[in-house]
Amino acid sequence: MAKRKPMNDAPCPVARALDLIGDRWSLLIVRDAFDGVRRFSDFQRSLGVARNILADRLAALVAAQVLALQPAADGSAYHEYRLTDQGAQLFALVVALRQWGERFLFQPGEPHSTLLANDGEPVGELLVQDRHGNALRPQDTWVKKVE
Repeated sequence: MAKRKPMNDAPCPVARALDLIGDRWSLLIVRDAFDGVRRFSDFQRSLGVARNILADRLAALVAAQVLALQPAADGSAYHEYRLTDQGAQLFALVVALRQWGERFLFQPGEPHSTLLANDGEPVGELLVQDRHGNALRPQDTWVKKVE
């Protein structure tokens, strides 16, 4: 299998982010961490991923400071993976992917998991805003490329 070219020196923030979390296992690990999964065995049970792949992705997420490895909260010999502040900043990305999937990948009425706020109500639609709080569409933005 061909090895993919690293993008960690690309001038594009999207390319660099995808280099770290762009494969499905890494992003699903982050999703599960938001859902409260903490232990290796629980990630494996939830995802059904091979142990070696899971260990590789967890190690990369820890090295990138998305997750932190800590002693288990229950005092056992186990360790837990916790989202760092940097990892918690991926919440909007996970919500955006969820809402896109809900909109385009399910038939009307087809059951799926639902993200709820603490008041029990569904989370509102995620919107991109300018610095004044006005909604932005793709045609309202542009990218200043590195010269």
